[in-house]
Amino acid sequence: MLIVDNELCIGCGICVDNCAFAAIEVVDGLAVVGDACTLCGSCVDTCEVEALTIEGAEKNVQMDLASWSGVWVYCEFRAGKLAPVSLELLGIGRTLADARSVKLTAVLIGSGTDDTAENLIGYGADIVYRADNSALEYFTDETYGAVLTKLIQEHKPEVVLAGATAIGRSFIPGVANILGAGLTADCTQLAIRGNDGALLQTRPAFGGNIMATIECPSSRPQMSTVRPKVMKALEFDVERTGEIRDVELEPAQLQSKVRVIESVVSELDNVNIQESDILVGGGRGLESEKGFELIRELAKALNGAVAASRAVVDSGWIGYPHQVGQTGKTVAPKLYIACGISGAIQHVAGMQSADTIVAINRDADAPIFNVTDFGIVGDLFEVLPKLISSIEGRRK
Repeated sequence: MLIVDNELCIGCGICVDNCAFAAIEVVDGLAVVGDACTLCGSCVDTCEVEALTIEGAEKNVQMDLASWSGVWVYCEFRAGKLAPVSLELLGIGRTLADARSVKLTAVLIGSGTDDTAENLIGYGADIVYRADNSALEYFTDETYGAVLTKLIQEHKPEVVLAGATAIGRSFIPGVANILGAGLTADCTQLAIRGNDGALLQTRPAFGGNIMATIECPSSRPQMSTVRPKVMKALEFDVERTGEIRDVELEPAQLQSKVRVIESVVSELDNVNIQESDILVGGGRGLESEKGFELIRELAKALNGAVAASRAVVDSGWIGYPHQVGQTGKTVAPKLYIACGISGAIQHVAGMQSADTIVAINRDADAPIFNVTDFGIVGDLFEVLPKLISSIEGRRK
């Protein structure tokens, strides 16, 4: 709670000017805090007379930061496969670990992981903690959270990274809560400060209009979930050596109130867009749900997958798994074809890492053309059939 000391407050209005959420106003010469306050603390830092405090902000226990060391990556293993984001995180994790001169550790939780641990070493890990048990075949927040939490409590890493996937977003916040750790979600950049080891976690804020860099200077571990396809995996090094440590699991760690009856992998419309080398995206310019028939035809001709902007997902023309952008998925295919997509900054943030971007739009001034390698100004209902016919003709 943000507290105003009425004895000290002089009603200068500096706190009002510095509040990004318009949560403070001066009434009758005193600062008054509204419901929009997020306890960000910017007003406290700028109050020259120290009239503002956040109740409960003080830590009850001073943490020995020096006792925490190492960079950890939770490597997601699902449906018998390692999630690609795990290798991307090992890439950035290797950079962070080298900057701190510490070891990079991978945590592998699942069942039937086979040679996955060995592969993680080849992709940059020094140590792999492997928790392989038939009770971990299906993910639940309780079991996976219990395993990871205990490992962190025992070994005290200073940094813990996980993918901002459905699984990562589901149980990592619970782990952070139990540990009393700071967690930054959906990061797109990571760096480490040399003098104090603070993890600089950059993520979009205010709908993607600004980039905020967040740090947790007084607590450990520093935890982040990172969007897939924003980091680069290292090349596999067959010569790398490391240590695999099998985790002894206690029965209590494997208990869960949730029982998974069946796990089904969706195959509708190649929805795993983050793993496709070719994406064909559709936007408002398709005019209706029926317009996606052309998008699907082009994607099929190119052996690609179908993507979409938020506007058409919100309109119900196609499902959320296809959404690219700030509130959808970040993709980095070899080819991205944007059809009838205007190019809002939130969408561009999710696909600008593509190797080659092609845009088809009838509006020559559409912002999408600012990030494209090739642009076609024209009616997509005329362009796409010709493009599909040309591609199919070449294949024949």
